[in-house]
Amino acid sequence: MPGLTNHQKNFINAAIDAKALVFGEFTLKSGRISPYFFNASRLLGSAKLTEVIDAFAAIIEEEILNYDQIFGPAYKGTIFGSMVGMKLKNTHPNLGLCFDRKEIKDHGEGGLFIGEEPRGKVIIIDDVLSAGTAAKASINLIKESKADPKMLVIGLDRQEKGSGDISAKEELQNLFGLEVKSVISLDDLIQFVASQKEFNAWEEKLSLYREEWGG
Repeated sequence: MPGLTNHQKNFINAAIDAKALVFGEFTLKSGRISPYFFNASRLLGSAKLTEVIDAFAAIIEEEILNYDQIFGPAYKGTIFGSMVGMKLKNTHPNLGLCFDRKEIKDHGEGGLFIGEEPRGKVIIIDDVLSAGTAAKASINLIKESKADPKMLVIGLDRQEKGSGDISAKEELQNLFGLEVKSVISLDDLIQFVASQKEFNAWEEKLSLYREEWGG
């Protein structure tokens, strides 16, 4: 396995410092008992937030890909998508930004979207990929607007099974033909804790969780 990049190390360290990434025993929405929990909203108060946004942007900038718009799903994707989009506008000044609402607004400017409506080749930015349910909703929303979802970029891929026996990432790629990239994955996190004396006691628990629930 290749070593972690500086962007990945910065992301993990920022998440740990901000307590966005914590180790323990957590019951997830799925009912699974996880030895770690990731709450990206805590990164917003981090002194290292710029490094977090740089890590997202680096994933996109390393791809040879033409794209027209960043789409951020409500709510965390809206926040991180905005910041990543602003950084990318330095090199892509015509880049559009689009965000959805949880509920359609029936007053004021109205509608389902904030900013532009989905158009052209779209990159989706979100915080975490678990079962892939939220990602599917965003992809379908973009396709319904006759736009083309080309890539999903997430902060953390938990590498868990989707609706079947394969990972949510593989399921999304197979169903929609788009690329799914992450700043870090559970495998990366396992590699990180194994190399850190402060956290290497968690290597076995993370590995066992990966073995039980991974796709």
